[in-house]
Amino acid sequence: MRKVFVIVFLFLLVEAVFVEALNPSLNDDVLGLIVFKSDIQDPYKKLKSWNEEDDTPCNWDGINCNPRSNRVTEVVLDGFGLSGRISRGLLRLQFLHRLSLAKNNLTGSISVSLAQLAYLKFLDLSENNLSGNIPGDYFQQCGPLRSISLANNKISGQIPESLSSCVTLASLNLSSNQFSGMVPSGIWSLNGLRSLDLSNNLLNGEIPVDIQGLSNLRALSLGRNKFMGEIPDEIGGCLLLRSIDLSENSLSGELPSTMQKLSLCSEFILRRNAFVGIVPEWIGEMKSLQILDLSENNFSGHIPTSIGELESLKVLKVSRNRISGSLPESLSSCVKLLELDVSHNSLAGTIPKTVGQLKSLNILDLSENLLYGIVPVEIGGATSLMELSLDKNSLTGEIPSSVGYCSSLVSLSLSHNSLTGPVPEALAKLTYLQSVDLSFNKLTGVLPKQLGDLGHLSFFNISHNQLQGELPSSGFFNTISPYSVSANPSLCGAAVNRSCSTVMPKPIVLNPNSTDSSPNTVPQSIRHEKKILSISALIAIGAAAVIFVGVIAITVLNIRVRSAAPRSAAAALTFSGGDDFSHSPSTDANSGKLVMFSGDPDFSTGAHALLNKDCELGRGGFGAVYRTVLGDGHPVAIKKLTVSSLVKSQEDFEREVRKLGKVHHHNLVTLEGYYWTPSLQLLIYEFVAGGNLYKHLHEGSGGCFLSWNDRFNIIIGTAKSLAHLHQKNVIHYNLKSSNVLIDSSGEPKVADYGLARLLPMLDRYVLSSKIQSALGYMAPEFACKTVKITEKCDVYGFGVLVLEVVTGKRPVEYMEDDVVVLCDMVRGALEEGRVEDCIDARMQGKFPADEVIPVMKLGLICTSQVPSNRPDMGEVVNILELIRYPSEGQDELV
Repeated sequence: MRKVFVIVFLFLLVEAVFVEALNPSLNDDVLGLIVFKSDIQDPYKKLKSWNEEDDTPCNWDGINCNPRSNRVTEVVLDGFGLSGRISRGLLRLQFLHRLSLAKNNLTGSISVSLAQLAYLKFLDLSENNLSGNIPGDYFQQCGPLRSISLANNKISGQIPESLSSCVTLASLNLSSNQFSGMVPSGIWSLNGLRSLDLSNNLLNGEIPVDIQGLSNLRALSLGRNKFMGEIPDEIGGCLLLRSIDLSENSLSGELPSTMQKLSLCSEFILRRNAFVGIVPEWIGEMKSLQILDLSENNFSGHIPTSIGELESLKVLKVSRNRISGSLPESLSSCVKLLELDVSHNSLAGTIPKTVGQLKSLNILDLSENLLYGIVPVEIGGATSLMELSLDKNSLTGEIPSSVGYCSSLVSLSLSHNSLTGPVPEALAKLTYLQSVDLSFNKLTGVLPKQLGDLGHLSFFNISHNQLQGELPSSGFFNTISPYSVSANPSLCGAAVNRSCSTVMPKPIVLNPNSTDSSPNTVPQSIRHEKKILSISALIAIGAAAVIFVGVIAITVLNIRVRSAAPRSAAAALTFSGGDDFSHSPSTDANSGKLVMFSGDPDFSTGAHALLNKDCELGRGGFGAVYRTVLGDGHPVAIKKLTVSSLVKSQEDFEREVRKLGKVHHHNLVTLEGYYWTPSLQLLIYEFVAGGNLYKHLHEGSGGCFLSWNDRFNIIIGTAKSLAHLHQKNVIHYNLKSSNVLIDSSGEPKVADYGLARLLPMLDRYVLSSKIQSALGYMAPEFACKTVKITEKCDVYGFGVLVLEVVTGKRPVEYMEDDVVVLCDMVRGALEEGRVEDCIDARMQGKFPADEVIPVMKLGLICTSQVPSNRPDMGEVVNILELIRYPSEGQDELV
């Protein structure tokens, strides 16, 4: 490295003399690249082959040379994970043709005028963190540049006028930055341009009439800016255009008829502007159209019958306009159609039977129109259909059983119509079905029991109908929200608080917080109460009963160990010199094996701790925790395991503990060591002084409560710790608020991770017994022996924890005669539009709704009943960062 700094120093101070003393055909390129490397951080060692002692860089990673001259012609370092600034050293590469530094983390402004390189043709600095303005004369000498991409950075200011000098330019991509002002007029005259992408900026002004100067343009993207005015007639002169995206601007007026000349155009996207007039009949002349998106404008009139002439059409969107009339029968000719969205218009008439001829159709959205008549039986012919939305129309008749032939269906929405008859059994054949909304109709009959077998179902709303009988008693329906089945007077079951004639009387539920000592005494309010508990509540109670039995069993198994443990602890820890704790493999009860992962301990001043009740910090499913201080004054927390009869052999135990000892993260409590004898096992952790999250949320007093910023930091810190554990193939198994500790600076530190790995097998009965206090955090797959326990169990527990932090309520709360499950309560509130009622009142309105509500929704997503529907923790971290810093992402969580 010293040699690198010497070379850089010489280059900066005596460049001219140095260059004359070297062979420029070799050393200029080496020198330039080493100078570039000196300003770059390379965390993944991608540039380790770049050795300053080499005579040529032609064998370095990312470097290509001309085989005749051995001069560097290409530097391609895409996705190398590099950070830092772009160095002037690159200007030494006098024969460079291509420079691509895309998909890195480069920062700073574009101050080095790379356009000066006489042979540079391709410049790609996209997907970095470059910022600042580009000097107005930056491209004054752009030589033979053919392609420039600065997309996905944070560059601001105006687009430099000097770009007009790049007469050889064929591709210009400045999208997803913060450019503002008007587009320099000279750019519209670069007749060599084939692709112009200025989308997702802050540009304004009008599209000029001299756009026809771009006669060779193939792709034009100006979407997501502030352009205004009309589309000039002259756009019809750009006959080679294949893609036009003018979406999300303030453009207005009617579509110019000259656009019918664009017979090669395959994508025409005008979404979210203020265009008026009719959708012209000449649209059928644009024979190559594959995507036509006119949604969210002010178009009126009918959908032209000429739409059927677009035989290549795959996507047609005209939603949220003022379209009237009926759907043209000619649509059946668009046999390649994948998506048809005409929702939120004033379409009338019946649904054409020819919809069934569209065998490739994935999405059909006719919602919020004035359609009447029946749902045609022919709908079953759309066998590729994944989303069917016909809600908020005036449809009548029965739901056709032929919908069961749409075997790929994921979402079905028929709400707010006048549909009658039963819910067809054929729905149970749709194994991919996730969301069903049949609410606000006139459906009758009994809900098919087979619907309980749909393994992916996550939403099923049948409220406000005339259904009767008992709800299915399996699958998703075990935890369905009461709101989703409300307003069906003859429906019975736990979710609607109405007993069925075939159902046994309501079981007695004792309040665990009650002080009544007689288990046979039923409170008067319960004795006369006819309400029945929700399915979720019954599951919680049943789980509690199983857990209680398990605790008794474990207690019996450990009586001998518990009686022997104090003697072992005393024998092991009452010593003066520590000789008994040399790293001995002995497993004698009086001479155990102590291992500290860093340094040698001295327990001489803390030997009494394990025998002193005053030093106990708490007890959990796996053991009691005590605070003690080592001889060097270092405080530690020692967990005395109470599962001695269940732990693995010494070899397996030590192997698992050592793995856990290698897991380090600033949001995890560090495992510092362990102690082993056959009858006593200790885990030695760092001591965290700030108490646990449970106490902060539920036992705070004197006005001491967590602000929203505190809560958000705890949520994201916990998420990062779990993501790190999962990267290390460690499942927590026991996430709950009492296992999230808060240090003196308010940072969360997750404890008790991976302890289930110490058991001989991941037996669900044993796990349920050991994590009895995690009732409410346990994923539903714990109750199913055939479903694999994965990291998604932690995701579920994290989702519950998120809801607990936001609402300030416990995961399961026992009322006088009911049990409230937090997930059900929040989900119901969301569906009823009462979101803010769920937020902890102690924050007294001092919270940003644009953060709190998306976080709450994320918590519900994480608690999906189906494991595959839950995100992984890495995705959760990304979403949380996007919620906190939305300007750094493409979209916000909705």
